[in-house]
Amino acid sequence: MLRIAYSSPVNPVESGISDYSEELLPSLGQYAEVVLFVEPGLVPSNPQLQSHLEIRPLDELPRAHARRPFDAIVYHMGNSPAHGSIYEHAQRLPGVVVLHEWVLHHLKLWYAAAREKNIDVYLQEMQARYGPAGERVARKMSRGQLQDAAFTMPLVEDVVERAVGLIGHSRFVVDQARSLRPTLPAAVVPMGVPLPPLIDSTNARARLGLNPSAPIWASFGHINPYKRMEGALRAFRRFRAEEPEAHYILVGSVSPSFDLQSLIRRLDLEGAVSVTGYVPRDDFQHYVAAADLCLNLRLPTAGETSASLLRLLGARRPTLVSAVGAFAELPDSVCAKVDADWSEAELILAYARLFRRYPAVAKQLGRNARAYVAREHSLAGAAEGYLRFLSEVYGWDMPQRRRDVLWDVGAIDPRDQAPQGHNSKSALEANGSSGSSGTAQPSLVAATVAEIGAAAAELGVHEDDQNSGAMIASTFADLLSGGKRKR
Repeated sequence: MLRIAYSSPVNPVESGISDYSEELLPSLGQYAEVVLFVEPGLVPSNPQLQSHLEIRPLDELPRAHARRPFDAIVYHMGNSPAHGSIYEHAQRLPGVVVLHEWVLHHLKLWYAAAREKNIDVYLQEMQARYGPAGERVARKMSRGQLQDAAFTMPLVEDVVERAVGLIGHSRFVVDQARSLRPTLPAAVVPMGVPLPPLIDSTNARARLGLNPSAPIWASFGHINPYKRMEGALRAFRRFRAEEPEAHYILVGSVSPSFDLQSLIRRLDLEGAVSVTGYVPRDDFQHYVAAADLCLNLRLPTAGETSASLLRLLGARRPTLVSAVGAFAELPDSVCAKVDADWSEAELILAYARLFRRYPAVAKQLGRNARAYVAREHSLAGAAEGYLRFLSEVYGWDMPQRRRDVLWDVGAIDPRDQAPQGHNSKSALEANGSSGSSGTAQPSLVAATVAEIGAAAAELGVHEDDQNSGAMIASTFADLLSGGKRKR
């Protein structure tokens, strides 16, 4: 049987990649013997890992490979200190790198300060790779002054240069890597997430003590200066003027570099916005089920593919994403895309009004989203993608499954199917671009019923007696007047 050395954070390390690996490993183990290499001293908290896999400290990998070479070596790289040791070993003993995001800048800054205890290493690399502009950004970053420009200076070059091959979960990451190293073997492989359970919204709200009828918005994950909170909260303030019981729940920890409470006070939203902090997975799923609208916004982007976003889509939640990086690759029929510019708050508000006024639109978007995740991001498909690429890089035949999934992490409900969308333009691209004055041209607002109906068909929505084409046209005209630009 093939032997694969697999290096990744796992729980209790608080990283989305910890959850990701613990969900993928049972399916990879169908094809090969997987030896899990973890940070020295780490004891995995998931008992399934210890029951089904050989687990060894990462610093033993070079000796273990020298004694009995592995058929493949896989390193998971992300932009956080959780990947410091993995970065170090990937430089010394090259393997296939799974690059979860294009930007590793913040990891490299931490590595120079904490591991090498020499910030000059970071300053010198920034100057060597990006010139005087890089040095200026580096000096500010090293003093704790966050710089958006850091996202244009990814410090990923040495990782790409040393890799035997590269796996990305988006075309964005793979294309960026090939622009640096055109001959690098690289492939887009589905992320792979288990479909979350479909929890009744009424039951979820009862468990969480939430108003059973109020409109609820929710954002999930670590809240930092890049999560576009000001635009979202400004849109929510206007929405709440129309829906006084509306509530916005922020589920996740808050960065110490972002004064969220001051922003909430400045917008006079105290009492209307709740911040939960970190919550266990079960509570997370109930907050998702309770939400009428989920927001997953960010700019600048590190080029990441978000597992938390896929979980929202898999839970059938109507979701807004920023139209940047890997998020722009999502089909228009499964999520609503928001430009991260002056029109951001207007578009968020317009979508929220649409989904509130026409629940059928929101429900169909959710059905499409779950079907997309089941079809394109299954754990089985991800495992097959890994093995196919590894076989090409290392020169062995694609293996057959030799055993069942090592342990169960969730299953697709075969009854949960949704119709496929077609290739019509998205609802917000139905009738041209915005005018130069910052408001939609009159022809956009006066869009015909037929044109709007074609756009709505992207979501699988059809006219009926309750939601006439004229009403849908009027609502989509509200969206268009928000200044959406054609992409």
